[in-house]
Amino acid sequence: MIIEIKVPTPGESITEVELGRWLVEDGAVVDKDDEIAEIESDKATLTLVADEGGKVKFNAQEGDTIEVGAIACTIDTSFQGEASEEKQPAEKATKSATEEQQEEVEVPAKTPDKKGSKEKEKPSQAEETTDQSHVKITSVAKKMMEENNLSVDDILQGLKRISKKEVEAVIDLPKAQTAVTPSQTAFSREEKRERMSSLRRKLSQRLVAVKNETAMLTTFNEIDMSRVMELRKNHQARFIEKHDFKLGFMGFFTKAAAVAMNFHPAINSMLDGEEIIQPEFVDVGIAVQTPKGLMVPIIRNTESKSVPQIEKDLKDLAEKARNKKISVEELTGGTFTITNGGTFGSLLSTPIINPPQSAILGMHNIVDRPVAINGKVEIRPMMYVALSYDHRIIDGKDSVGFLVKVKELIENPERLLNQGINPEELLLDL
Repeated sequence: MIIEIKVPTPGESITEVELGRWLVEDGAVVDKDDEIAEIESDKATLTLVADEGGKVKFNAQEGDTIEVGAIACTIDTSFQGEASEEKQPAEKATKSATEEQQEEVEVPAKTPDKKGSKEKEKPSQAEETTDQSHVKITSVAKKMMEENNLSVDDILQGLKRISKKEVEAVIDLPKAQTAVTPSQTAFSREEKRERMSSLRRKLSQRLVAVKNETAMLTTFNEIDMSRVMELRKNHQARFIEKHDFKLGFMGFFTKAAAVAMNFHPAINSMLDGEEIIQPEFVDVGIAVQTPKGLMVPIIRNTESKSVPQIEKDLKDLAEKARNKKISVEELTGGTFTITNGGTFGSLLSTPIINPPQSAILGMHNIVDRPVAINGKVEIRPMMYVALSYDHRIIDGKDSVGFLVKVKELIENPERLLNQGINPEELLLDL
């Protein structure tokens, strides 16, 4: 029976996709639910999965643009079950240790001249001998050495016998142990070229459009991370025990941004022609780096969620994005974005707005710096933060005020429980 594997729809507005790469070879036999190809749209990279086991036949090549609903490949189910047999451990196909020992061969190993004289003329492989004894090599080991271009000297370290185990140990050595020194490295003038993915091409177009079509400005501030870091340190163990994942910084910043928008709602607005749209909800996109490029999963209704709920949503969405399991719906519709360059060591940057949104918050590396506290110099863990915004609809007062409010909430995280209101002011009804 022939099964047709069709291109699924990544989203309502997408009519065609690009076949990024095949994960199996043409004619390969796969099992049911095996991933067989990656397809790329301008919003996400998704995978094609085998509906049934069998032999795959390609209907398109890597890099081809194909319509949603088109047949990417077919699967001949008459070959069903053969893939499982091919995936059996290689050890079952090799000979047993007893059989291996019975087929040992002797290969001479070379030793340096004991008198330190000039190196003797190298004899032929058949004539190469040691001063004392030969080294025994099993047939399996010899074959592996030939396949990996290894000599007896690469393996021999006081051994008298080389088996599969010793060869594997050398093959698996980290490259740093076998790498040549810089002075021995050969110069190269080679180049590597690869076609930009559909996702990266679309990202490039959007970034250029933002710079050309918005009046983007960036304002900066710095945040003392002492309170949040102390809170995480004191409660991390209990948090993991209850929620089964670690407490990070992103949950605090996401919640702080949502609360700060109560005081500066213009930050959560967007321009639509000659109209300004201002949602009453806060859907925050969190920039996540994936092997295929930057993706921005959306956490919905952060204004109504707790810090643990936000952290859980972020964990699940980030895993989906990195494993190419995320849907287009989970990548669209955000009203605000947060990006954390600090995870890569960035000290300061000017993040670019993610249209049609009007603002983006940039987090950065936490660095111990001397700061003035009540007239005294203290060393505190400080983070620079940046807010890039579209000056067409967000005034400087709102942009600066929003960032100051985020700073206030992170430095006093207990205020997140009172929608950003100072507990003393709440107590005195001020």
